[in-house]
Amino acid sequence: MKILVETSARHVHVTQETLETLFGKGAELTKKKDLSQPGQFACQEKVKIVGPKGEMAASILGPVRNADQVEVSLTEARKLGIAAPVRESGDIAGTPGCKLVGPEGELEIECGVIAAKRHVHLDPETAEKFGLKEKQIVKVAVGGEGRKLIFDDVVIRVSPKFAPAMHIDTDEANAACVAGPSEGEIITD
Repeated sequence: MKILVETSARHVHVTQETLETLFGKGAELTKKKDLSQPGQFACQEKVKIVGPKGEMAASILGPVRNADQVEVSLTEARKLGIAAPVRESGDIAGTPGCKLVGPEGELEIECGVIAAKRHVHLDPETAEKFGLKEKQIVKVAVGGEGRKLIFDDVVIRVSPKFAPAMHIDTDEANAACVAGPSEGEIITD
């Protein structure tokens, strides 16, 4: 069961209200490039993520969402001084917040900073072909020469809105010597 492996760098998802606070009334996201997941795109808009120990710039991913979410690697979270838990995207209840700064304003989000749990996106047809189900936990073998490894605790996410791909963060990609899109193998035993 081969799967595309992509590195997801730090990024921010925002609500329309947050977008307008940071970029001005009536602001809209400007598509920079499409991402592998249908309907998802990297934006030209960037914000500054500010924590107790530091700050860093991050791109916004579109489209706008119904909740703000900041996804960073654990290394980046430490640099920011934020104890970001490992969570699935969208599971932000009880997570720490941060300050977001844009060219027209700033705001403190109460929660939403996470290190994304590594996961595999599958459409229903591919999931059925592979014999995999929503929320199933698998292992995925990935890596470049001299740094191959097997990631455990990889959650399967199934939706007709998804295209088949595994997402890992920059810490995980560096550990496995993955540079750019790569290929992994799903292991179910």
